[in-house]
Amino acid sequence: MTDGNGTTEHLPGRDRRRFPGISSRAYEHPADRSALVALRKLSGFDTVFKTLSGLLPERSLRLLFLSDSVRVDDAQFAHLYAMLRDACYILDLEKVPAMYVTQDPKPNAMCIGLDEPVIVVTTGLVELLDEEEMRAVIGHEVGHALSGHAVYRTILLFLTGLAVKVAWIPLGNVAIMALVTALREWFRKSELSADRAGLLVGQDLQASMRGLMKIAGGNHLHEMNVDAFLKQADEYESSGDLRDSVLKILNVLPRSHPFTTVRAAELREWAASRDHQRIMEGHYDRREDDKDTSVYESFRQSASHYSDTVRTSKDPLMGLLRDLGDGAGDLGGKLRDRFAGRGAGGTGGTGGTGGSANRKGDEGATGAAGS
Repeated sequence: MTDGNGTTEHLPGRDRRRFPGISSRAYEHPADRSALVALRKLSGFDTVFKTLSGLLPERSLRLLFLSDSVRVDDAQFAHLYAMLRDACYILDLEKVPAMYVTQDPKPNAMCIGLDEPVIVVTTGLVELLDEEEMRAVIGHEVGHALSGHAVYRTILLFLTGLAVKVAWIPLGNVAIMALVTALREWFRKSELSADRAGLLVGQDLQASMRGLMKIAGGNHLHEMNVDAFLKQADEYESSGDLRDSVLKILNVLPRSHPFTTVRAAELREWAASRDHQRIMEGHYDRREDDKDTSVYESFRQSASHYSDTVRTSKDPLMGLLRDLGDGAGDLGGKLRDRFAGRGAGGTGGTGGTGGSANRKGDEGATGAAGS
């Protein structure tokens, strides 16, 4: 493994499992994987998006971090540099990305760049997390680099800027924002993929959970409990009526990241899955086979995932969709019951479920909201 200058590095000792030749397909969320497989199959994909990236202030950002942030290496933030090299070793990323620490009290991290990924973490995040929690975050960002998720940021920034420029055209802004909304859904799934990469690097589910919990509630672990935090995610999914289901959708639409409790619940589920177990046993998709991946099969897996989500979800809206799919009659009556908090899965209205979540806002278009 080499660093950005092409020199061979001395790797720190480690006792976690390594995944030689692992493909990002091994850990990517089905919806994320299907989109990436399709894009990688497009002729001229790299050329188009490298050109597109040149239209954005990516080069300016690189210079900004170089001039006004602290570069992580053997001489500065050496403990973070050791974690970065360790993450690249475990995921078998040959070239170690450049990494910077930037002064910002808000806990955040991101990975930018198409050709040369750059990882940036804020001082707020460094001060918030302990070593194992930080290891999961760095693994998260290395997962972004391995997947090539910077393409999301490139397209998202481009389309968002385009939406402003065409706002005066009748329906022009509507069409662009429809694409932006779809892209944000895609991007949210990429964050779930990167969370999985972070778990593969840290190999400590409790540390990953603590990190997400701290991002939500700050550095007050003595006041928080992982099981209770995960219970919030279950309550968020299943409580309320159709009004709350609509509010959930409206709250998440402008965000580039899933809500923190949702991320924790998704990671818990994946950690308990056979897919995760097989990776840990050394059975996983490999990069050498990426070129042979079927676009159809990837989209089929994505469609199957969304179908399973509708089938197993406790959300009132998903329950209504199941009923409609089963041919249940009396649609008007069912709508009245669900909006009133009655019927299958209803536990009564919860009123203002959307307010506090909406105040969270968007954590940025790339990387991880505190990973």
